[in-house]
Amino acid sequence: MNLKEVQNTFHTELDDLYGKEEVDSFFFILIEAFYKVSRLNLAMNPSATENDYELIFNALQLLKQEQPIQYILGETEFYGLPFKVNEHTLIPRPETEELVEWIIKKEPRFKTQSLKILDIGTGSGCIAVSLAKNLPKATVYALDISKEALKVAKLNAELNDVKVEFIEANILKADTWNTEFKNLNFDVIVSNPPYVRELEKQQMQPNVLNNEPHLALFVKDENPLLFYNAITQFAVNNLSQNGMLFFEINEYLGKEMIQLLVENKFADIVLKQDIFKKDRMIKGTKKV
Repeated sequence: MNLKEVQNTFHTELDDLYGKEEVDSFFFILIEAFYKVSRLNLAMNPSATENDYELIFNALQLLKQEQPIQYILGETEFYGLPFKVNEHTLIPRPETEELVEWIIKKEPRFKTQSLKILDIGTGSGCIAVSLAKNLPKATVYALDISKEALKVAKLNAELNDVKVEFIEANILKADTWNTEFKNLNFDVIVSNPPYVRELEKQQMQPNVLNNEPHLALFVKDENPLLFYNAITQFAVNNLSQNGMLFFEINEYLGKEMIQLLVENKFADIVLKQDIFKKDRMIKGTKKV
């Protein structure tokens, strides 16, 4: 059997589930990862063979079970950097890359000042690590409630050769804030907290719903701003003067998020759309 025949098997087994183009994408990602064979290499040598097809056929079986390819490989890319991922961490999304870029490019002074940055609900560490890599004068902290997620985040900081101070804590427990943060003030607080309401589950793809950690995804329908309320209150108490608060948000709750920041006396509030024209990010500045 050669690689072209393996590709045909992928299409036979997976096209009905994913569609031809996505199956091709999966196949080429896998042969690059497992055999260091690129799409161009295969086009130039269509009869190319490998000694062992166990890895790629195991991956085929996992794809048939709708496991995300990032979990199958145990890694992905985010903001041009490599990241390890597993079932304890969300798979980083392009929308979150937009949030990171907004922070990095919003304020040119961020690249030259010695900022203190806190990422709340860090998961894989993709936001914290990317900010630490691109804002080398910043001191970056990252918080998560999940011990297993923090293990992955620490690996990703090492993988990308950056220093991040990781904290295991529950941001919803206000009585622990001073204990965990030792009364630190931050210049930037950023968070991509759980924001998918239970009623929105039916809109989600099965490979997300059945594999990614629900702890990092869902909130109750009756309290969709649970984490945003807590983090905003924390920011009121722990942001420095003119400090900035950045959120990734539920696309359906932009107005509610504006109101939340207004009620907490944030200024210069901006609601920003992602590349899909959905309300996806918001920022505010602490003035009082």
